[in-house]
Amino acid sequence: VLDRLPASFFVSVAYNCWAYRRLGVLLDAGTGDILEWQYRVAASEAAPMSSAGATAGTGRQITLEAPISEAQVRELKVGDVVTIKGQMHTGRDAIHKYLMDHDAPVSLQGGVLYHCGPVAVKRDDQWQILAAGPTTSIREEPYQADIIKKFGVRVVIGKGGMGAKTLKGLQEHGAVYLNAIGGAAQYYARCVKQVEGVDLMEFGIPEAMWHLDVDGFQAIVTMDAHGNSLHAEVEATSEEKLKELAAPVF
Repeated sequence: VLDRLPASFFVSVAYNCWAYRRLGVLLDAGTGDILEWQYRVAASEAAPMSSAGATAGTGRQITLEAPISEAQVRELKVGDVVTIKGQMHTGRDAIHKYLMDHDAPVSLQGGVLYHCGPVAVKRDDQWQILAAGPTTSIREEPYQADIIKKFGVRVVIGKGGMGAKTLKGLQEHGAVYLNAIGGAAQYYARCVKQVEGVDLMEFGIPEAMWHLDVDGFQAIVTMDAHGNSLHAEVEATSEEKLKELAAPVF
């Protein structure tokens, strides 16, 4: 029961959430061959997501290692690629709820909190991480800003983005949200050099707080400490497109 994650089953499907949720193909009924991909636009025809430019990526790559200072975080902007080196801590639903009313088992000041429920096994009395992909962050929206303020967290990592309360918390307290790649659990597991420890195992393996030593862990800034959110921008752009599509043609 403790290991009950899709990634721990023999067969799983990684649909990569946002980018690949809407795919379609036309198949040859006789051979099963793909005749045509649906919903695809040639790169030369694709329009940029925003005229602001930041969402296309800044071209900057920054390495951060905890403890991270507020000054370092406020230098970051949406579109920056960040490589995490050193210590990070995992935390899903149970951990966030717990931290609202309790002290953290370790210091999170200047730290990195990763929305992740890893697949972990113990071999030769040592924990090994087999999969460490991001989980959907919006579930932690009721807690995140308060936890950033309470514990001094500087970097939050997950997938899918967070809402207005968290964005305000990032601004007020000097933190950033990094979007990790959905479906890349094996890549991120390879970034884990060592499991330094684990707390609150009573919540189960996925929900426990794992303390990981990582190297080469890359994610992109999609919500910064200046009030910018790529997720909010995509939502607004999508809403405009929806209005265009829904407009009467007569």
